[in-house]
Amino acid sequence: IVELLSELTASGQLDARFINVESEHSAMAACVGASAAGSRTYTATAGQGLALMHEMLHWAVGARLPIILTNVSRAMAPGWSIWSDQSDILSQRDVGWMMLFAESVQEAQDFVIWMYRVAEQVFLPGMVGMDAFILSHTAEPLIVHDQAAVDAYLPNFKPIYDLNPAEPRAYGGLVNRDHYFELRYKIYESMERAGKLLVEAGEEFGEILGHKYTPLEGFMLEDAEYVFVSAGAMTSNVRQAVRDMRERGIKAGLLRLIAFRPFPVHGIRKALAGRKKVAVLDRNMGAGHSGIFAAEIRSALLGQSDAPPIYDYIVGIGGRD
Repeated sequence: IVELLSELTASGQLDARFINVESEHSAMAACVGASAAGSRTYTATAGQGLALMHEMLHWAVGARLPIILTNVSRAMAPGWSIWSDQSDILSQRDVGWMMLFAESVQEAQDFVIWMYRVAEQVFLPGMVGMDAFILSHTAEPLIVHDQAAVDAYLPNFKPIYDLNPAEPRAYGGLVNRDHYFELRYKIYESMERAGKLLVEAGEEFGEILGHKYTPLEGFMLEDAEYVFVSAGAMTSNVRQAVRDMRERGIKAGLLRLIAFRPFPVHGIRKALAGRKKVAVLDRNMGAGHSGIFAAEIRSALLGQSDAPPIYDYIVGIGGRD
């Protein structure tokens, strides 16, 4: 992704400044500086690269910078792997970045635009996850939206503060313990507000750019007794499996998790209430506990009288289905 962006920038097709760095840690540090200077900022990484960025991911959140990152989710080494596995992005789940999971290359593109719209309202960074190899190493048709339409949906970035030698400021300094709590609460509050904004921005995306997006997506859910929950590229296969089960007379349905942060607790409660059984398909593993999506869904349903039993299936680790 970044190699293609470098070529587009060098040829003049993309009006941007491309910064060469020596590591992923430096890449995110450069993004932090560029965003603080008032630029709309983007980068991409995968696997070990995202892990190396970890410290600077915290800086982006604490500095309230709306940086957008595409993570091509792959298994973590060792052993070395380029295959699909969402453990890398989910290892960053509590840092404070918003997170969306794309099912197709079209969504991998569209979600970047959608995410910028929300990030620049709440001043929090966001990641778009796309499954390695399945989406990164195969070809699919892609609609590149008209620039005028994107401009109508996504206005110019207007930072609250930006680095300006004429108006010097200090950034990222020591915080007295009497004030740190308030800063973290503002991050929490902004993440909560982002949930509603994702819904609104997703609807407007449909009005302007042709496809409506939502934090949760249902398929044959209305009368479903058995529900599969999935995220990312495998959802296409799950959707077909649900069709096959319906033909066999089994009332199956699909709940697709698009937004993971902010986590759509109320939507999940409503969608899964009263079902007979729910099977969560996790392309990740929380060692010592369970699959990460299953753990989060169980937490969301805790205390609900009509909550269904949750069965966790860990599939696709290191690309092995």
